[in-house]
Amino acid sequence: MTRKLLALSLLLSAFLLGFSSPTFAAGSEEDKTSFIMHHVVDSHEWHFATIGHTHVTLPLPVIVYSADRGLEFFMSTDFQNHETHAFGKEYAHEGYFIDDHDHLGRVDGASFTEFSITKNVVMMFLVIFIVAYVSLSAASHYKKNGAVAPKGAAAIIEPIVIFVRDEIAHKSIGPKYKKYVPYLITLFLFIWFGNLLGLLPGAANMTGNIAVTLTLAVLTFIITNVSGNKDYWKHVFATPGVPIPMLLIIVPVEIIGLFTKPFALMVRLFVAITAGHIVILGFIALGFIFESYTIGIVSTIMVTFINIIELLVATIQAYVFTLFTAMYIGGAVAEHAHDDHH
Repeated sequence: MTRKLLALSLLLSAFLLGFSSPTFAAGSEEDKTSFIMHHVVDSHEWHFATIGHTHVTLPLPVIVYSADRGLEFFMSTDFQNHETHAFGKEYAHEGYFIDDHDHLGRVDGASFTEFSITKNVVMMFLVIFIVAYVSLSAASHYKKNGAVAPKGAAAIIEPIVIFVRDEIAHKSIGPKYKKYVPYLITLFLFIWFGNLLGLLPGAANMTGNIAVTLTLAVLTFIITNVSGNKDYWKHVFATPGVPIPMLLIIVPVEIIGLFTKPFALMVRLFVAITAGHIVILGFIALGFIFESYTIGIVSTIMVTFINIIELLVATIQAYVFTLFTAMYIGGAVAEHAHDDHH
């Protein structure tokens, strides 16, 4: 198994280096490292590779709404120089433009709301499709064949379902774990597949996007606090066994804690995934900065091993996010005997 992962990682690294080298072989050091942030941040187009002077990209819909003009639809290519594929205010279309940092703006400065289908949104739809397909395929297998040895998608899903149900949900939540298992399994699969797909050359950094991790954290926050029983809320607003004067300190701390827990979930996943991508792309950039085959070979070897580590990180981060979510829910639904606080 280790040799297969090593071979896969080496092929991915060589693939990425091969596609990237024509773009960064010449130019300033800034040009040779700009692709790092281009990969990490979101974009109005999906850039897969550059072969020579040819950019292999997927144009994406730009959707905006303004009070004076209503709902409008464009494509990202409408805001580009068709020869260089560069964005800028000088390539404005119908009063809108995309700047060098891939932010949509309006020439007259008027306000508007954007609903564009960006690269990370497309990646999110792809991950949702994969999770739904694998899950429904596994369900269909058991519905058709009964309790038999898993095959195909079921062979992937069954160990994850059992692990999340028994080792995460049951142990962290307790007797009331069953109704939270579907959410926890979905959460694990969504993050896991998103992390793994994000390691492919040309893929989007979906789980390294703060908006995605924020949404997941908010869902956990809502489910946890909606599920909270009277003991949970009593512990927050009137902690048992604490003198009344101390409640003036403890209660604000407990209220802040309601928000710091999901905040920690959001930041942990965002930082871990983004940092891994930056390190990998940083090593790739070294060969182009120093313009040395020796540095290129060494950086490729380093990228190979870091890719293997990132495969582990992808799974660990899905596990950690799911585990802490289950622990927060478990703390909210746990029943406390009156003697527990003495």
